[in-house]
Amino acid sequence: MRMLASFALTAFAAMPAPAQEGEKRYLYVASPGVRNYVEWGGKGILVYDIDAGHRFVRRIPSPFDDLGGEVENVKGIAACAAMKRLYVSTIRRLACIDLLTEKALWVKPYEGGCDRMAIAPDGKTLYVPSLEKDHWHVVDGASGDVLARLDPKSAAHNTVYGSDGKSCYLAGLSSPLLSVADTSTHKVVKTVGPFSTGIRPFTVDAAQSRCYVTVNDLVGFEIGDIRTGKKLHRVEVPGYSFDMANVKRHACPSHGVGLTPDEKEVWVVDACNQALHVFDNTVMPPKCAATVKLEVDQPGWITFTIRGDFAYPSTGEVIDAKSRKIVAWLKDENGKQVQSEKVLEIDWSALVPVRNGDQFGVGRK
Repeated sequence: MRMLASFALTAFAAMPAPAQEGEKRYLYVASPGVRNYVEWGGKGILVYDIDAGHRFVRRIPSPFDDLGGEVENVKGIAACAAMKRLYVSTIRRLACIDLLTEKALWVKPYEGGCDRMAIAPDGKTLYVPSLEKDHWHVVDGASGDVLARLDPKSAAHNTVYGSDGKSCYLAGLSSPLLSVADTSTHKVVKTVGPFSTGIRPFTVDAAQSRCYVTVNDLVGFEIGDIRTGKKLHRVEVPGYSFDMANVKRHACPSHGVGLTPDEKEVWVVDACNQALHVFDNTVMPPKCAATVKLEVDQPGWITFTIRGDFAYPSTGEVIDAKSRKIVAWLKDENGKQVQSEKVLEIDWSALVPVRNGDQFGVGRK
């Protein structure tokens, strides 16, 4: 009994305490979440109370030691509320964190390093891309052991798990094809495309009928039909030109695209013009409906809350998705601006995580 009481007190102290009468929504922000720039959030996982004006709650210490004194770029964040696990990847390693105690259960390096991973809906497996090399590892979510390896030879980069857990989507920097893996066999069974160039950030709708991909040299996005494997549309942002000399990071003007959870809108980032462009996705091809100018920096990512009321560009502004107005800024415990491309929502009820969002703006319709 004494040990159980001690564990309960430890867990309660470590987690952001939700109100007993209902659920609480928290935003988890991994840092350094833009390259290894610690000036925009330091090192660790910052937790914010979404419904309290995105108030800073606490900092979870980083599970990564500094090899050779160098802080490692955080490359991805994923979670499974049902398994009470949070995962963070860096250029070399993947860490599994217990959401109740906020302690690392394991930290493991993988051959070829790590990039932006994705987790199965049941939390049992993760697809972990190497750092822009030939392969992805399929990793056991509980132990971190490698279960399988896929070799699309595409300069592995971004990864999205399908909503039903049956498919995982693998995009590499050097291939115009989006690879689709069957998660029962861990084999690539089809591709979508080709798109104009190598695929940068992308997203997938809940029905897994459409993918929306960003590519180099385009302010906008392209759309593919997952079922037929064909590219459908190239969607350019009207009235906005770009000069690659003005792009600070990623060598890509639109490094980030997301669906609102209801899939009625597509939001795409524009680093050249320091903006987000909002497209009406109820028509095909989507039509540009609005532009949101950002105040802090060039955006390199976009995602949303689970219910879609807030949008999160990587620059740290919090945007009301309905009014498209900036309503808050992510700040650390010292009031300094935070930026990160690796953020997601986790909801809590009665001291237990009950659901999680995704670092990608995936469809939830």
